[in-house]
Amino acid sequence: MQGDRTSIVHCPVCSQQMQSFRINAHLDYCLGVRKGDGESDGEPGSKRPRLSPGAACGDETSLLQSGRDAAARAPPGLARDDGTLPGQGEREAAASSTVNDGKTRCGASLPRQTPATAASTPSPQGATVSLLQQLEAKPLAEIMRPTVLAELIGQNKVLGENTLLRTLLESHEIPSIILWGPPGCGKTSLAHVLASNSKKQNSSRFVSLSATNAATDVIREVVKQAQNELKLFKRRTIVFFDEIHHFNKTQQNTLLPHVECGTITLIGATTENPSFQINSALLSRCRVIVLEKLSVEAMETILLRALNSLGISILGQDKEASSVDGSKESELHISIEPEAIRSIAYLCDGDARAALNGLHLAIQAKVAEAKKPQNDFAQKNTLAKKILIKEMHIKEGLQRSHILYDRAGEEHYNCISALHKTMRASDEKAALYWLARMLEGGEDPLYVARRLVRFASEDVGLADPLALTQAVSAYQGCHFIGMPECEVILAQCVTYLSRAPKSVEVYMAYDAVKESLRNHKGPLPSVPLHLRNAPTKLMKDLGYGKDYKYCSLNKPEDNPCSTKE
Repeated sequence: MQGDRTSIVHCPVCSQQMQSFRINAHLDYCLGVRKGDGESDGEPGSKRPRLSPGAACGDETSLLQSGRDAAARAPPGLARDDGTLPGQGEREAAASSTVNDGKTRCGASLPRQTPATAASTPSPQGATVSLLQQLEAKPLAEIMRPTVLAELIGQNKVLGENTLLRTLLESHEIPSIILWGPPGCGKTSLAHVLASNSKKQNSSRFVSLSATNAATDVIREVVKQAQNELKLFKRRTIVFFDEIHHFNKTQQNTLLPHVECGTITLIGATTENPSFQINSALLSRCRVIVLEKLSVEAMETILLRALNSLGISILGQDKEASSVDGSKESELHISIEPEAIRSIAYLCDGDARAALNGLHLAIQAKVAEAKKPQNDFAQKNTLAKKILIKEMHIKEGLQRSHILYDRAGEEHYNCISALHKTMRASDEKAALYWLARMLEGGEDPLYVARRLVRFASEDVGLADPLALTQAVSAYQGCHFIGMPECEVILAQCVTYLSRAPKSVEVYMAYDAVKESLRNHKGPLPSVPLHLRNAPTKLMKDLGYGKDYKYCSLNKPEDNPCSTKE
């Protein structure tokens, strides 16, 4: 085995000699550099970027630096948002990975630290320094992005145990899929989980692009690299396109033959209906996965996981931990009210990114406030010993501190009751006020539209039969365009129903019939023969439907339905 690791091989791209166990990382670097800046492939005398001497001998630091230099020379469309080339993350991970004996490939001992261990490892100045450093480096939503399938929360319908998609992902058989769902439901997180799995298994290469800035030539370059990967290493390439609905037809058609033949595995994420935004030809080659809006329970689980990772305790639940942390004068203790967690879970409307970033902003604001000197003798940048995050701070972070609304609590039912009563009283201005309270508080517009359909029959009824048509049209309009454009449709319907004459004749009549059925003693009477259907001659002979006439309101004596003798 030792002879195989130290044997000398030639790179098929740049013809450079190196040890055999370094050829994979070197080829990833060679294939990742795009033609440009006067450099070309296959031409005599052409200049090609070379690895630094340190990288040639296996110096991981030099190898990583060479990769970053290549990313700096790459066109903006090809590089990722963080300045790296597609696939550079895999090369850096391969360069910095450790073997079983805990040593790097160069033989130097290198401590390895995961995000979980980094958060739990105490720093010289306490855990608070690590917390602040994490929040200053990246948004909380990015810090808490799942890396394994088990950390994806709230999508049990498509990713639960024994589901088809989960079985394929666990077996590393990833099909071409389109992820469709509202913002913050986990589309990008699922793509990152797939990327993490592909890196661990080294079975495929993962490239992440955004459809908002990826030009057609960038797509062709990625496809060319994918063909080289498949030809040289027998590795497939997974390409993740965020916001794929921004691609025009030409860009989508560029992907068609390569998805068809399996050169690339396409994973697209979109918040729009794929039936309208993606070509039918491309859609037929992919499986559409519908991700639902995260529930309040899932949001609370995500928030608790983030608080636990940051070392923030919940007021009234971690008493022992609070007393221990309070005894350490050098550390800062941050706690949060349970009401604040519930509030952000409701107000974020199923958007995990908005919830985590709102929590992030609230923490940063309170820490910045704690840095201010408490008195004239206090030193600047001296942190207070205890910080409590309240519900009002969370609402400030979400910019909804003036809206006191709970979609699943008492306020939800109070507001819809107020809307009904003000419309019933023909007070259109008050009705518009309560409508705005609900919509600005995050209420589902379709819920309001459904209640208006009910109101049109229950309270307006036969006094204005067109009211039901208006309400149904309002519901369809809200379904078509969504918030915030549909708010004026609901306002128009509320105003119409408020001004319409009211009649509860049908509502009261039907209630009376229901009451009669409930209070009837003994078995219910059978249907009279003349009211029954008579599809056959035998049934007609037995008297079914005999001499049936339409009921006439003008001539009761001609009405066979009448019970009067």
